[in-house]
Amino acid sequence: MKVSTSQPKIHMVDLQTQYERIRPQVEAGFAEVIAKAAFIGGPPVRAFAANLADYLGVKHVIPCGNGTDALQIAMMALDLQPGDEVITVPFTFVATAEVCALLGLQLKFVDIDPETFVMDPKALEAAITEKTKCIVPVHLYGQAANMEAINAVANVRGIPVIEDNAQAIGANVKLGDKWVKTGAAGTIGCTSFYPSKNLGAYGDGGAIFTNDDALGLKIKAIANHGQKEKYKSEWVGVNSRLDSFQAVVLNAKLELLDKFSEERQAVAAFYDAKFESHPKLTIPVRAPWSTHVFHQYTLIYSGDRDALRERLSEQGIPSMVYYPIPIHQMPAYQKLNVQVGDLSQSEQLAKQVISLPMHTELKSEHLEYIAETVLRLC
Repeated sequence: MKVSTSQPKIHMVDLQTQYERIRPQVEAGFAEVIAKAAFIGGPPVRAFAANLADYLGVKHVIPCGNGTDALQIAMMALDLQPGDEVITVPFTFVATAEVCALLGLQLKFVDIDPETFVMDPKALEAAITEKTKCIVPVHLYGQAANMEAINAVANVRGIPVIEDNAQAIGANVKLGDKWVKTGAAGTIGCTSFYPSKNLGAYGDGGAIFTNDDALGLKIKAIANHGQKEKYKSEWVGVNSRLDSFQAVVLNAKLELLDKFSEERQAVAAFYDAKFESHPKLTIPVRAPWSTHVFHQYTLIYSGDRDALRERLSEQGIPSMVYYPIPIHQMPAYQKLNVQVGDLSQSEQLAKQVISLPMHTELKSEHLEYIAETVLRLC
């Protein structure tokens, strides 16, 4: 049965409608950028870096070209050398591992906690060797990794921690008796401003965060061809910049980020109430060490996922699978000397997770229709 034309149009992400909230600021900002011809590294970029640093509670924010560049620059700033061991998780987007491969680093994957989908600190501790030079936890779907436990494992060994914060910007994570923003809980934080992110640009963009002054200086230089001063490269660097137009958009959205998070949390609460009693559906867990900002609303489904997705699509409801193939099972990484242990949780969840529409523009009629249809088709 095909969807009725009377049903509301539903998107996985609705950036067009969201734009109406920030249209005046964006149009005025774009006009000013054009008038001043300050397209690269102009006032909007500097303002955004300062505003984001204040929001996150970090000393240094270095904008860059995208989230993948952010991870690579962070690893370069730590002087990681070919063969150095980096521990991360396979249940995430490939960029986290990709930069390790590009830099010739030794990838080692550890499993995730099956309830929160993030790095299992016990698996991490068991995997560490004398060769381990960096740990990269991933904050997934808007849920932070257990940074207090991960830092405890890392700090006693003097191992730096890079937070992959592409999916959880705005979340809070517990460190001792304090709560800090994700991205500010490790040695270095990295994020992406891909348009569909909770804080998304209208093109590519990313940023790197740190409270370490020496690292902040080095990261800024590496992102600009390794130059601390013009035409004098102190390090081998890259060319990775955030342009002024993207900074205008991000400045406008940053003012609304906490409101966006609250709206996403309200959508998640609605879904929870509808699905929590269904025998084939497991709703997302909220970890006690973190708030959840729901970059995605991801269920575990014990039935035929592909069939469910097809039936939902026929009813005009989009869905996604993030991520159907753990990185260690991808052809490119099977060709590498990737170290793996027991990754059974990652492998199982990759077969079961399904994400429903989650964004700030979902209306009550959208949500009622999605929930009623999911319950009817499961």
